[in-house]
Amino acid sequence: MIEIATSAATTTLVIAGDLDLAERDQFPEIAARVVGLRRQLLVIDMCDVTFMDSTGAAFLISLADASRKRGGATVLRGADPRDLFVLEICGALELFRIDADHRCQAAEGGAGQVAEDASTTG
Repeated sequence: MIEIATSAATTTLVIAGDLDLAERDQFPEIAARVVGLRRQLLVIDMCDVTFMDSTGAAFLISLADASRKRGGATVLRGADPRDLFVLEICGALELFRIDADHRCQAAEGGAGQVAEDASTTG
């Protein structure tokens, strides 16, 4: 699944699941929509990508190349090292800025809960 969100200067693609040959039928429509938005910054959120093959990499490369040709930039956030490796093998890693500071949100769980009764004395 790929969702598109926009702000005044940014287009954000949020990708979930596999980015591979099985999903390629949706790539041309999504690419046309993203290019048509003409934002300076394209952010590709890959936090929920479970697998990417060369077809998915080619899709990301085409988006980054189109952005670069318009004078924009493409940022990858939440990319797994293996996804970066695929882009590197394709010779295209330099088309992307890597957001190394971004931390993907953990799955829903209760990790942030605080036990408030610890200070209660009875």
